[in-house]
Amino acid sequence: MTVHVVGAGLAGLSAAVELTARGRPVAVYEAGPRAGGRCRSYHDAQLGMDIDNGNHLVLSGNRAVHAYLARIGASDRLHGPADAAFVFADLASGERWTVRPSMGSLPWWIFNRGRRVPGTGARDYLRLAGLLRPAAGSRVGDVVPTSGSLWHRLIEPVLLAALNTPAADGSAALASAVIRETLAKGGRAYRPLVAQPTLAAAFVDPALDWLAARGAEVYFGRRLRAIDANGLDFGDGVEPLKQGDAVVLAVPAPVAASLIPGLSVPTEFNAIVSAHFACEAPPGTPPILGLVNAATEWIFALPGRISVTISAADAVVDEDRDALAARLWAEVAAVLGLPPALPKWQLVKERRATFAATPAQDALRPPARTSRPNLVLAGDWTQTGLPATIEGAIRSGVTAAGLVQ
Repeated sequence: MTVHVVGAGLAGLSAAVELTARGRPVAVYEAGPRAGGRCRSYHDAQLGMDIDNGNHLVLSGNRAVHAYLARIGASDRLHGPADAAFVFADLASGERWTVRPSMGSLPWWIFNRGRRVPGTGARDYLRLAGLLRPAAGSRVGDVVPTSGSLWHRLIEPVLLAALNTPAADGSAALASAVIRETLAKGGRAYRPLVAQPTLAAAFVDPALDWLAARGAEVYFGRRLRAIDANGLDFGDGVEPLKQGDAVVLAVPAPVAASLIPGLSVPTEFNAIVSAHFACEAPPGTPPILGLVNAATEWIFALPGRISVTISAADAVVDEDRDALAARLWAEVAAVLGLPPALPKWQLVKERRATFAATPAQDALRPPARTSRPNLVLAGDWTQTGLPATIEGAIRSGVTAAGLVQ
C-alpha cells in the first residue's frame, strides 16, 4: 500500500516525511532535476557560490516549519536575532528606526515611543484590530487605514512580503491568519529567521537524507502526464496503482488543473524578484533590513553576499536585467554605505511565484480532499488558510498525509 507523492517541493516533501513517519511506504516523483520547488538552492557560476532562488523568511511562531525541521534533524539551520526586532530605513529621508515588540502577548510596547514606528501613536496600532476578525471576502484596505506612518513604515511592507500581493488589495482573511498566528501572540512568535547556509541545506537536503534512510524512494525527471484508471502516466511508462495505494498530488496549481478536469485553482499569480550581490555587508549590518521609499523592500546580509527581495514585482520583472541590478545596488550601497561600483551580481525572476492573495483568488483554492478517494492535494495554493508561504506549504503536506487512508 504505497503512497505516491507527485512533486518534491516543500509540500510534497512534508507529506512524504509525515507519511514515512507513520510507517507508510512512500515513493516521490519530481519532474525537475532537483527537489525543493520554489524553495531551492543552486551553485551560481556567475557569483561562484551557492545561492537560493529567492529569500524566504520564516518566523519563530511558524509551528509547522519547526515541527518539520525537528523531525528531519535540521532545527539548527535557522538563524535570527534572539528578540523580535525589525530594523527599517527610509531611502528618501535617510531615517532609520527599529520596531521592538514586547515578547509576550500584551502589546505594551505600542505605548513606548522608542519601540514603535516614528510618527505613530498607540491609537494607530489599536486601529489594526479590524484585521483580527475581518468580514468574509474583504480586502485589507477595507478594514484598516492604508495611509499614515504606521501603514507605510510597517504594515504595508510586512503584509506585502507575507501576501506577495499589493497589501491594500490583499485578502483580509489571509492577512488576519498571519497576524493572529504571529503578531497577536507577541514577539516570541515572530522573531525573523533565515535559513543558513541555504534553503536547500535547511529544508530540502536533510529531508531527502531522512527519507532515504527510511527506505522512501525519490525519482527525478518524472513529469506526470495523466492520472487514469491504470495508474500514473509519466510518458515513459505507467506506474500502476495497486489496491490500497494512494496519491498525493503536490504540483503547481496549473499542473494540478491540467491533471484533474474541473478542479478549481487560483488563476492569477504575482512575481518575485531577488538580487544577489557578491559582497560582504559592513560590520553591524542587521541580518534583515526593511526599506521604504525604494524599489528594494528587504535586504538580507548573508555570509559572502547581500541579497534583496522585491515582492509583487510585476512592475519590474520585465525590466532590463543590467539596469535593474544597477538600480537595486545603488539603493543597497546608499543605505549600507558601500562603494557605488556594482559587484558581481545575479538576478532571479520568479514570474509566477505565488498566487495573487486577493479575496477572489483565495476563494478559488481547493481543499486537500478531492472527489477521488485515493487522491489528495498538497501545495501552498490549496486551502490552507494561509497565504503562499513556507509555513503554508509544509502545513498542506501534513494535512494531505492525514487524509490518506
